[in-house]
Amino acid sequence: MSTYLGEDFLLHSPWAVRLYRQYAEREPIFDFHCHLSPKEIWEDIRFETITQVWLSGDHYKWRLMRACGVPEEFITGDAAPLEKFKKWAATVEKSLGNPLYDWTHLELKNYFGVTQRLSSETAEEIWETCNKKLREPDFSARGLILKSGVKALCTTDDPADSLSYHRSLRQDNSFPVAVLPAFRPEVALHPELDAFCPWIKKLEKASGMPVGSLAQLEAALENRAEFFRENGCLIADQSLLSPDFAKGTRQEAEAAFQQALSGKKLEPEEQNAYQTQLMLSLGKLYHKMGFAMQLHFGVLRNLNSRMFPQTGPDAGFDSTGDGISASSVAALFDKLDSTGQLPPTVIYSLNACDDDKLASVLGCFQEGRFPQKMQLGAPWWFSDHKDGMRKQMKALANTGLLSGFLGMLTDSRSFLSYARHEYFRRVLCDLLGGWLEQGDIPEDEALVGSMVKSICYQNAASYFGLTPKA
Repeated sequence: MSTYLGEDFLLHSPWAVRLYRQYAEREPIFDFHCHLSPKEIWEDIRFETITQVWLSGDHYKWRLMRACGVPEEFITGDAAPLEKFKKWAATVEKSLGNPLYDWTHLELKNYFGVTQRLSSETAEEIWETCNKKLREPDFSARGLILKSGVKALCTTDDPADSLSYHRSLRQDNSFPVAVLPAFRPEVALHPELDAFCPWIKKLEKASGMPVGSLAQLEAALENRAEFFRENGCLIADQSLLSPDFAKGTRQEAEAAFQQALSGKKLEPEEQNAYQTQLMLSLGKLYHKMGFAMQLHFGVLRNLNSRMFPQTGPDAGFDSTGDGISASSVAALFDKLDSTGQLPPTVIYSLNACDDDKLASVLGCFQEGRFPQKMQLGAPWWFSDHKDGMRKQMKALANTGLLSGFLGMLTDSRSFLSYARHEYFRRVLCDLLGGWLEQGDIPEDEALVGSMVKSICYQNAASYFGLTPKA
């Protein structure tokens, strides 16, 4: 029987072990969707404590701590770092079965050499061990990226951003990892946000263009997309709930935009029309720029109105929403495809019930000139665990080409989250190894091993057109 976090962790057959050891373990990482700070990478920041690198900004952990009854002062409040860490340790020991239990101990093992389980009893000893390690020269932000075997990563960047840190990093030959911007017009798509009107002013300043109409908004976004492309951008990204892209005229979208500019709250139908028309415009823009389009659907944000004034967004108060309809996604893709302007697209749904449905819709818009152009992305957020990963890969295998899958991403703000790639690779090899053991696929090591290597790195590098930093 395998031991927890032993050499064969999550690998339940001899074939799974062989695939992982020979074909997955040493593959480099292309983290094509994350939320790391380019400023922190440029400045090569150092971390004073394990609390800073581990708990600052990690809403996955914050949700679990609240579930254990930890007061907010130890989560987003001003409690001492050691006390916050102790509260996290007490939470971990109660979290068997949650992927955070596995990720926590993988990170302790991989980066700090700690093989003890984190608990109330071991918290202070592990605190001291980790903090001592963090004082070593290669435990800076860049050092942790290099330790993880990362060749390239894409951050998530607002169109109004100056990209000054990205430009500085591109010119820094001492750091061999490509740090690329990703174009994310998130606020542009969400006029319900209080930040919408102030953001329009920022966009006007960044683009040097007035934004008083929908056409002017599109022109300003194109101006910024060109700037992003000049600075190495390969990917665009946006998240929505469940819009109906089959509805909403241009005239309705313009009226909704004017309403939003005046500070008025939009009705659901008005917001839908606006998002439909803007996404059509953005899809055409991405095709023109050569960007791959990432679409995240099904997230309900900021559900706790009592806590929002205290914590702000991205603090653990978001949830899975209803899935998006197949007809909605098909309408968006068909309108773009009908004019030859559908860009390579990766689609993620926060509702795992959408996997089979979305995979089948995507299959209707593949084309011969671009291998696996339309992609079902890795399990996102609340589905980012071994069960969700296996479900998504089975859906992809059953309806399309698992061999063309882009593989894992971190979607994280933490420099330690690259352990999730190991977790994913072990799950991938266990799935394929199980099929080999059962005779469900041919016992052809070269064929299956090549597939593993491609999913771990090469598929994503080819799909997005990555040129590793010289």
